[in-house]
Amino acid sequence: MRGLLLPVLLLAVVASGMAAAYAKHQSRKLFVELENLQEQRDAMNVEWGQLQLEQSTYTTHGKIEGAARERLHMHLPATQQVTILHP
Repeated sequence: MRGLLLPVLLLAVVASGMAAAYAKHQSRKLFVELENLQEQRDAMNVEWGQLQLEQSTYTTHGKIEGAARERLHMHLPATQQVTILHP
């Protein structure tokens, strides 16, 4: 019985050590993946901010008026062409 206990305990210690090393390795892999995902999130946040800024410049009155003149060939009517209707 005593002769069998020592190899079993030795096997348990080795297995425990290997399990600890494997867990540490997995932890490091997951930490690296977390860092990469956080970098991607930060880059996407910067891009989102840039897109919001770009959108706000496209919706300014001057941009809309310029696009109406160029694409739709629209122009401001002359004073004689304006009719004011009263309810």
